[in-house]
Amino acid sequence: MIKQQTISLNDTVVQGKGYIVSSMGGEKVMLSINNGKYYNLGKIGGSIWDHIEKQITVNELIAVLMSEYEVKQPECEKQVISFLEVLLANDLILVGEAISI
Repeated sequence: MIKQQTISLNDTVVQGKGYIVSSMGGEKVMLSINNGKYYNLGKIGGSIWDHIEKQITVNELIAVLMSEYEVKQPECEKQVISFLEVLLANDLILVGEAISI
């Protein structure tokens, strides 16, 4: 299966499996069991990670984040999609219109 490299507002996202996640100083960090790499998701990235524990559309995720943080929709969309694309490029998430796990 070829992974798409761009994410749309209608896509569904969910965490990939095989990660040990911990909070350190208010930020989320995780270790990939598969490749041994550490990732620092930061505070807001950690919040996104928590919200994608279960499948959620990007639109729904953005609505949740806008209710938690003072951010305008265009900026939120841009930043969230950019962050999710980095997670996808590192094989940390699954993305699609209908993910079956």
